[in-house]
Amino acid sequence: MIQVLNSEEIRNRIITKYNLMRHYDVDPTGSYPMTKLRNEYEDNIKFSRTEFMSVRIDVLDTDPDTAALIANDIAALLDTIKNSIVQSRAKEALKIVQGDLYAKEARIKLLDDSLGTLRDKGVFDYEKQIERLIEAYGKAIVGGNAGAAKTLQAQLDTLGKYGRAFVTLRDQLIYDVENLSLIKKKYDDAKVDADSFIKSYFLVDRAFAAEKKSYPVRWLIVMVSIVSSLLLGMIVLIGLENYKLYKLQQQA
Repeated sequence: MIQVLNSEEIRNRIITKYNLMRHYDVDPTGSYPMTKLRNEYEDNIKFSRTEFMSVRIDVLDTDPDTAALIANDIAALLDTIKNSIVQSRAKEALKIVQGDLYAKEARIKLLDDSLGTLRDKGVFDYEKQIERLIEAYGKAIVGGNAGAAKTLQAQLDTLGKYGRAFVTLRDQLIYDVENLSLIKKKYDDAKVDADSFIKSYFLVDRAFAAEKKSYPVRWLIVMVSIVSSLLLGMIVLIGLENYKLYKLQQQA
């Protein structure tokens, strides 16, 4: 989630919507304006993980209402950007599965057409046909029916010539038809992933405008000013004392 919040897509949308280039007083004609704008953005907008494994969004701005609006917009964009990334990957997966589906359907049609050609030659069910023809041929021979035996022999020759090819094509067709159902299931799942919008986060609290300044802290500024003044005063006094000692040494 933090990685998505730090994405270029969210940053660019917020910069555009709130015209942060002007809001942060960054001169677009100056040197390195985009670098300065990005630094300002990163200084004022922070994402952190809390002890409860949620994500906190903090926004600093001269206008507290604007800060709250930016924070809430960033949270709202999280789902849009994350789903865009997920759907982009899902659509690529869908293309791959779709290609497999079309290829499998084309292969099944080719196998079926090839089996149709063998059926036209008289091969319908190799195992049953060969069993019945051999039985009938034996009876014709035993019964002295030469004409029937000749006809049956021709059919046996046809089965002998095309039987193996028929069995191979038939078994491959059965396998591919079963496999096609699995590919269709993958295709349906991939299509759902590519078309669906899944909410990826639960909003605990909406951002609100701060009632008092978060930065700079007034008491800290006063304290730093006092300490700085004291230090400067001490340095000046030490400098004056050293100067006086130096003059005395020179006179001596």
